[in-house]
Amino acid sequence: MTYLFNDPAHFAAEAVRGFAAAHPQYVTVVHGGVVRSTDTPAGQPALVIGGGSGHYPAFAGWVGPGMGHGAPCGNVFASPSASQVYSVARSAESGGGVLLGFGNYAGDVLHFGAAAEKLRAEGIDVRIVTVSDDIASNTPDKHRDRRGIAGDLPVFKITGAAIEAGADLDEAERIARKANDATRSLGLAFDGCTLPGASEPLFRVADGQMALGLGIHGEPGVRDVPLGRAQEVADLLVDGVLAEEPARTGGYRGRVAVLLNGLGTVKYEELFVIYDRVAERLAARGLTPVRPEVGEFVSSLDMAGLSLTLVFLDDELERYWLAPVDTPAYRRGDTVPGQRTARTWVYEVGEEEVPASSPESQQVAGRIGDLLEVLGRTCQTHEETLGQLDAVAGDGDHGQGMTFGSLGAAAAGRRALERGAGARTTLVHAGTAWAEAAGGTSGALWGAALTAAGGTLDDAGGTGNAQVVAALLAGADAVQRLGGARVGDKTMVDAVVPFRETLRREFDRTGDLPAACRAAADAARQAAEGTAELVARLGRARVLGEKSLGTPDPGAVSFSILMGAVADYLGARQ
Repeated sequence: MTYLFNDPAHFAAEAVRGFAAAHPQYVTVVHGGVVRSTDTPAGQPALVIGGGSGHYPAFAGWVGPGMGHGAPCGNVFASPSASQVYSVARSAESGGGVLLGFGNYAGDVLHFGAAAEKLRAEGIDVRIVTVSDDIASNTPDKHRDRRGIAGDLPVFKITGAAIEAGADLDEAERIARKANDATRSLGLAFDGCTLPGASEPLFRVADGQMALGLGIHGEPGVRDVPLGRAQEVADLLVDGVLAEEPARTGGYRGRVAVLLNGLGTVKYEELFVIYDRVAERLAARGLTPVRPEVGEFVSSLDMAGLSLTLVFLDDELERYWLAPVDTPAYRRGDTVPGQRTARTWVYEVGEEEVPASSPESQQVAGRIGDLLEVLGRTCQTHEETLGQLDAVAGDGDHGQGMTFGSLGAAAAGRRALERGAGARTTLVHAGTAWAEAAGGTSGALWGAALTAAGGTLDDAGGTGNAQVVAALLAGADAVQRLGGARVGDKTMVDAVVPFRETLRREFDRTGDLPAACRAAADAARQAAEGTAELVARLGRARVLGEKSLGTPDPGAVSFSILMGAVADYLGARQ
């Protein structure tokens, strides 16, 4: 249970501000996260590491000499938005380019990727390395397609040390990939975690059982196994990770970095009992632990669970693993060498421009603002149901994310209207705000959809029915293009495609916008219901296999609900 919060919607932001206030010698608050309180040395690559909140010490706790230069911090278990990533990266960058590091989750891939595109357009060299250490989430031949869990710490520690030692951006990227390829983790849970303001955990584990292969965003394990004694739990973790030990040839000779990580509720004495057996098993295998770490490093709020991480070291990786580091939550060795100067500048988010618009376009913008308000109220109405759907094979935050995103978009629409925005600008501002407020995969996709829809309109004239259809189609196209999913993957796209096809066909046939939109919304609803019969092939639910059977995809359901609200709105205006 998360006991201490004010408004759950502000929990992550307040936690970041409090963290920065407690560690002013290390970090400074910027829009979307924190950066070092000292300037990045000129020409040094900026290592920007981040993800959702709820994982402390990851990720803000690792900002400091020898590790990260900045950390964007999203809502609890949700990716930071593209604008948050951009803000942190722009503040941290100092002529040496940016290396973006994060766990391999769909929302993070989308938002960090969008930020990278904006930075590159401004002439900044950006590289992306995703951590993919979780052996439960894919097969060994697809290691880089796995999700990231506690392996974040050694990968970012090693990369930060390489940068501190003088690595340029090319070299830092090489080291990061090498560290990730050498890192393997496996976790398990005894009970789920509870989001701030929620009355129930995201999942339960039956008495006498434990969930093997959990994720750090509150996802349940891939399968339940009997809960044994501590040494049996340790054996399960050790056997799982060592199944992928590489041959002791070349640079690897049996020396391993070891991380035994508590996820929030399992306490230190319990972890030490487990590590007693882990150390015994590693010695029996002829392995030498190198500066092992036991404690909380990548948590999941109050989840009752733990994970074991091994990094199969060569001399280069070991040197960087042992190098000094000095951050609020992770320190090692003497002071990291180098001169540091107090930070003199951070990126400030400016008010988005509102171009001149015609009265006709402002009238259309007013209707768009009304519709955004409708979408916000609709998401609030369905928040609990969508969260329950998402908790079956996800992290349970989809309803909350949709509410945050839609209300953020509605508020941005109101602000734009007050400044005389036209139709295009109102939608573009709303799209940016949805992505920012929601974070996660749904935030990125809905933000892109509104932005793409706005791109078909203009601020100089009115809008006819054909243009409304073109905007809806453009939004649907953006979802499929950015998300990369196909029909049958059990994602939002399963509802988007039939909506798009039906809308185009029915409007071309009849020219009746409300009727065409109603038919398209009905097609989306039927398709969303049909996803209950699919096994997820993409996104977080993919790793849970047939656990998603019998439950429709929450992204497809929420899309169909909102398109139904759009159809109702258009019908009421006839």
